[in-house]
Amino acid sequence: MNGVNGVNGVNGVHDDQLMDGYDVVVVGGGAAGLNGALMLARARRSVVVLDAGAPRNAPADGVHGLLGREGMPPAALLERGRAEVRGYGGQVVPAEVESVERAGDGFEVRLADGRAVRARRVLVATGLVDELPDVPGLHERWGRDVLHCPYCHGWEVRDQAIGVLGSGPLSVHQALLLRQWSADVTFFPHTMAPPSAEEAEQLAARGIRVVEGEVDSLEIVDDRVVGLRMADGELVRRDAVAVAPRMVARVGFLKALGLEPVPHLAGEHLPSEAGRTEVPGVWVAGNITDLAAQVGGAAAAGAAAAGQINADLVVEETRVAVAVHRRGGAGAPPGAGERPVRAGRGE
Repeated sequence: MNGVNGVNGVNGVHDDQLMDGYDVVVVGGGAAGLNGALMLARARRSVVVLDAGAPRNAPADGVHGLLGREGMPPAALLERGRAEVRGYGGQVVPAEVESVERAGDGFEVRLADGRAVRARRVLVATGLVDELPDVPGLHERWGRDVLHCPYCHGWEVRDQAIGVLGSGPLSVHQALLLRQWSADVTFFPHTMAPPSAEEAEQLAARGIRVVEGEVDSLEIVDDRVVGLRMADGELVRRDAVAVAPRMVARVGFLKALGLEPVPHLAGEHLPSEAGRTEVPGVWVAGNITDLAAQVGGAAAAGAAAAGQINADLVVEETRVAVAVHRRGGAGAPPGAGERPVRAGRGE
């Protein structure tokens, strides 16, 4: 499948019409998937990104902690990434993947609309879904004044009155972290058990108040959070709310390969060895395997996985070439390393 790209070699116009097969199919069009595809396209591999169009960070105003792109809107970052992938001959196709199955020495990727495409290798970068507690107001304000990652959004709520809503085993840790950004942090155990003696001491030592009782809802006035309404009717005024969601890996389409998520303190993830799964030929990158990865880390993981995938393909192609060479034939399988020159790239 080498030598096929998504750019017209005469006029440089990209063509995202899905082909029958590729060296690599990338499932997921976020930072990890796009950066992986960019690296593979630059390695002269035929690659397509299948993008369901549901980025996890879509509600956020900007991406933070990403050198050179600080504060850039998530949608703008992804649009630029898609253009860069296409600029090197990769394709980005809007599509939802239904399943990935073994097919000979490669894979068949079936789409929800009935189409199918073959792949020699697969990179899965579908990310996570954040499951929030069932508290009215959380979903509506998610990504604005309801946050989860202090490294992503802590600066934006610095010195504000922050409430941390208990939701799981990492909630006390989250409250202690946010104390770095504000001296006014209140912890709401909500439906959790009260903090342990050790946790209570830590919270008290850091000046973090604990408000017992169940939270009924967030109080929203003039399109902003003003506090948490307790079940007994009391309003505890807060400017922002932090909550640790349950993170659920988007991997249902991998069941036919025997790949299923495993439990994690923060939810679930798909374990891997530096991106390589237990199924030969399938790699993962980004939040699907690393729950703590921010945009920069996810993009780096996509690039690293792409390098491994290209090296793996080179090993396979070399093995085939040696076998052909020993039989007195050509030294390389048809098409290997013959990606067409694209106008304007100087290749």
